[in-house]
Amino acid sequence: MDDLKAKYLGQIAGAGDENALEAIRVAAVGKKGEVALKMRELGKMTPEERQVAGPALNALKDEINSALSAKKAALADAALDERLRTEWLDVTLPTRARRQGSIHPVSQATEELTAIFAELGFSVAEGPRIETDWHNFDALNIPGHHPARAEMDTFYMRRAEGDDRPPHVLRTHTSPVQIRSMELQGAPIRVICPGGVYRADYDQTHTPMFHQVEGLAIDKDISMANLKWVLEEFVKAFFEVDDVELRFRASHFPFTEPSAEVDIRCSWDNGQLKIGEGDDWMEILGSGMVHPKVIAAGGIDPEVYQGFAFGIGIDRLAMLKYGIPDLRAFFDSDLRWLRHYGFAALDMPNLHGGLSR
Repeated sequence: MDDLKAKYLGQIAGAGDENALEAIRVAAVGKKGEVALKMRELGKMTPEERQVAGPALNALKDEINSALSAKKAALADAALDERLRTEWLDVTLPTRARRQGSIHPVSQATEELTAIFAELGFSVAEGPRIETDWHNFDALNIPGHHPARAEMDTFYMRRAEGDDRPPHVLRTHTSPVQIRSMELQGAPIRVICPGGVYRADYDQTHTPMFHQVEGLAIDKDISMANLKWVLEEFVKAFFEVDDVELRFRASHFPFTEPSAEVDIRCSWDNGQLKIGEGDDWMEILGSGMVHPKVIAAGGIDPEVYQGFAFGIGIDRLAMLKYGIPDLRAFFDSDLRWLRHYGFAALDMPNLHGGLSR
């Protein structure tokens, strides 16, 4: 054992890196190392011999392990010293040229529409992205058999085994924020709800995660005429045109009655979209008068109050306004794309100074 001690302590002292040190550890105190093999020989010894050899082997093993730990710490300290020496920086050197970041088009479009609706008297409301099944579906008058509740369209959260409660979902729209806002604030209320939403879809114009803004106005004397005026003012301001023509087509949404999809008059000139002129129509949003059951779910009396709601895809608005052809590029994290389509960080949009410069 004295020979083993001298052998391995000498090797440990001479180890030049952690790989060499690990090889020594395996050879000495590993499962098949020399000390381990010596310990297996204890079973062949007499009780008197074991009383002498056993403690000596344990002491040898402890001493080798202590030497290994000390050497490992010394090697780490030496590596740190070398790194600090080679990575030393002269703080008196001139700095690099300043580089300015860019604002993502989705963030820019969100700021623009927020500025517009603020001028129209709407405040911003936010809510959780992981929603209860009740807020995301039931409170919005979406029945249990509705296709939107199918697992092929909606991301459901995993439930604990034995939990019979409805699972939480990644919200499929920002309409749950309307319910939470009505519960919190009551009526009258006028809010927009921008944010990320999730649906199981992926192609040139759809992604599993995208952004929506939904608007809600509840009061005692609100009508479809108010909805039409608000949407016209928004579209004119957002696309920065003097006049627009909107077309309301009857549709069906569980949370509004009556419901309407809204088209905007436009034209395509050499692939460039022009809003407010031409002979073409393009769908841009869904809207309608809030269903009485939804108002009641928000804790407001539908016999006294009524209102309108609308929903718009923020990513789609950005694509239309800034000529971005593929929705998937919004989420590719390509700095070249962001430098091309991005906006200056200090270019805050407002209706008086201009939305997009």
